[in-house]
Amino acid sequence: MTPIPHPSPNFGPRQGSTVDMLVLHYTGMPDGPSALARLCDPKTEVSAHYLIEEDGRVFALVPEDQRAWHAGKSWWRGETDINSRSIGIELVNPGHEFGYRAFPEAQIAALVDLAQAILTRWPIAARNVVGHSDIAPTRKEDPGELFPWKDLAEVHGIGLWPCGEPTELPPDHVLLAGLAHVGYDIHDPKAALTAFQRHFRPWKVDGHTDAESVGRLRALMRILR
Repeated sequence: MTPIPHPSPNFGPRQGSTVDMLVLHYTGMPDGPSALARLCDPKTEVSAHYLIEEDGRVFALVPEDQRAWHAGKSWWRGETDINSRSIGIELVNPGHEFGYRAFPEAQIAALVDLAQAILTRWPIAARNVVGHSDIAPTRKEDPGELFPWKDLAEVHGIGLWPCGEPTELPPDHVLLAGLAHVGYDIHDPKAALTAFQRHFRPWKVDGHTDAESVGRLRALMRILR
């Protein structure tokens, strides 16, 4: 679907950074029109490059070569100015505060088309296709445990999906080193592990170290070598 122009005034220059990340969000508001209005209100000082409605309509808010304001205080692989190096996509969904629900097929189909097009335009590695919770684990939960990361990676080639068998638990420092290598900020270890589970083991998100989480982390580490 061709994006519908709906310009937001909330953007600025990228300040010389190369786009190498794609960050996916949910809007976390009661409905799409409210979210669209907020992303285009200069008083809010927030925006994204695109918003995708539940029916699959795509709204283009900020040009890709400009810096949208979607990531906030964040961290990934040692970088802190994520806005300058990323493209942000908001998916209309009430989120955990207003009645979190599964993402409709039409919405995900539109996301797949948009994301694949973005990945042809910018040098974004699969490891840098992330959720807001990955880059801000102490603040954010989106796009959440109902987001279909597995299908995006395995069926459509967007992002990564490790398949690892449960394995013995390593010492804490080894686990944290693995999470840091993937890209997580490990200053709050439980928050980092919770974010990892939300993305890569979404059927049980509790922040506790277990054999299944460790197995999936080790599988991801093998992919990233």
